[in-house]
Amino acid sequence: MEIRTCPRKIKQMPKIVIYLILFCIFVFVFARYIELRSIFFPMKQIEITPQQEGLVFEDIYFKTEDGINLNGWLVKNPKAKATILFFHGNAGNISHRIEKIIIFNQLGFNVFIIDYRGYGRSQGKPSESGIYKDARAAFDYLSSRPDINKNKIIDYGESIGGAVAVDLAAKRDVACLIVDSSFSSAKDLARKFYPFIPSFLFMTKFDSVNKVKTIKSPKLFIHSINDEIVPFELGQKLYQEAIPPKEFFQIHGSHNSGFLESKDKIVEKLKIFLGNLDLI
Repeated sequence: MEIRTCPRKIKQMPKIVIYLILFCIFVFVFARYIELRSIFFPMKQIEITPQQEGLVFEDIYFKTEDGINLNGWLVKNPKAKATILFFHGNAGNISHRIEKIIIFNQLGFNVFIIDYRGYGRSQGKPSESGIYKDARAAFDYLSSRPDINKNKIIDYGESIGGAVAVDLAAKRDVACLIVDSSFSSAKDLARKFYPFIPSFLFMTKFDSVNKVKTIKSPKLFIHSINDEIVPFELGQKLYQEAIPPKEFFQIHGSHNSGFLESKDKIVEKLKIFLGNLDLI
């Protein structure tokens, strides 16, 4: 009896309700499509290595807690007091960050930069939970090395890597946290670019704004007033929600080139900030 009456009930359903249901389904599917297409842009080909820029480096492979093999480079400085653990943005791979590696190395640091799962020579497929595991594995590997001072690991992340760095600092004891051109949360970012889509439809969180409230390590937030990809106010919001000690440093330039455009100012700021922590 129930089966026979269902078609009649459907026919009696007002068309506006059917259209509303179809619209909701469309919005949900569109939100998922946007989410899946706008987060990770990995590249597999390594285009350049530190050696080609005159830097001696170790090509390292290490394993995550869920058994994924990851690749990273360790560029050492014989005079280094501290090591920068470098988490890059959502596009490309470690070979596209050579200029920053050189800057950090010239400042007097060891630099350990990794490719997340699915990037470069690392195995697997990227996901929010996965790249958090990658960060913990990188920190634990670095901490296990007798030639690295585990109490002087600087947690640095750019763009989406800032969210990775925040998550790591909330779960591991780092010497300090540096967040470069990152955002408060994925939902805040989605509201800026897709205000017509309810934010609760997005599954990705990158909820740095709540995690940063628990981080006691010294924190430096760097953001460009001209950032066209991650709005300046989202970087400010992340800073405002962080607990002291913390500093905010405003720069100029686009999202992808601001660090290099403001290089001299950033270098001076890093010398002061890290010098005060006896890390340089």
